[in-house]
Amino acid sequence: MIRKDNSKPQRPVRGSRPDRSRKNEENKDRVAGKTRGTTTKETVKTREAGKTREAGKTREARPAGKLRTSPRRPSAPQKPREKHPEGAMRLNKYIAHAGICSRREADELIAAGSVKVNGKVVTEMGYQVMPGDVVNYGGETLRSERLRYFLLNKPKDFITTTDDPQERRTVMTLMDGCCAERIYPVGRLDRATTGLLLFTNDGELAKKLTHPSTQVYKIYQVELNKPVSKEDMKKLLDGIDLEDGPMHVDDIQYAEVGGKVDKRVVGVELHSGRNRIVRRLFEALGYEVHKLDRTVFAGLTKKDLPRGRWRELSDKEVGYLKMI
Repeated sequence: MIRKDNSKPQRPVRGSRPDRSRKNEENKDRVAGKTRGTTTKETVKTREAGKTREAGKTREARPAGKLRTSPRRPSAPQKPREKHPEGAMRLNKYIAHAGICSRREADELIAAGSVKVNGKVVTEMGYQVMPGDVVNYGGETLRSERLRYFLLNKPKDFITTTDDPQERRTVMTLMDGCCAERIYPVGRLDRATTGLLLFTNDGELAKKLTHPSTQVYKIYQVELNKPVSKEDMKKLLDGIDLEDGPMHVDDIQYAEVGGKVDKRVVGVELHSGRNRIVRRLFEALGYEVHKLDRTVFAGLTKKDLPRGRWRELSDKEVGYLKMI
């Protein structure tokens, strides 16, 4: 006969549990990576070094911390870049820097046999001009110069031209002494119109800014003989038929004079480069233009530029013009 032991199990004394000390030891081992069922870094490296491919081919073990270097596929031999002597310049760029035309147009002149270098006609595209070479076009010797860019606040009664047979005052007299390079105005302002006028010897940029497709925006302040009605302002926005085709302005607003709105003075924004376009638009509606001043040209303003004075453009401004 088996007797049942009805005695209660003895409760361990507080603070002397054997399993608690065991867990502490296991935690220490786990931190060190030595507990059962865990894999240490050394074990991983050993296993990776001994792994085999599924196809049965063995792979050499790589030293720890080094990348595998596989042979690169040989690249196709490249054509060596042609070296040009120091100071050499492409002929089309030389012509453009001389202020004759853009590079694309210079290529056409070269192909047509209109350009000579050292007395010989050159038709080769990409021809390199060396320092000391003499380049001729149209019977004149060209000079490749440093590109310069200036902004003039044109006053009244000056002709926008480089030379006037009638010996009237031209805008070039206002630019006298600004630089040694030969510069010329980009676009035109008639004799009675004042405001911003750009000068440069960069033929490529000048062609770009004056081409109709570029649509360089301009803002004019127009003073008229009478107030402009809202109806006429709407007509200008919608478009007016002129002798050379329909034309409209992009925006028109009344201007403030002396802190008050004067309806005889308006600000007009447009992109057209037609001759005397602002005057002709208002004349078609029966207005007489008393004063016309170009205040903005291609993002350039008259700020800190008195009437009759010029300033050289900053590199940032030149970069902006070339991005238009």
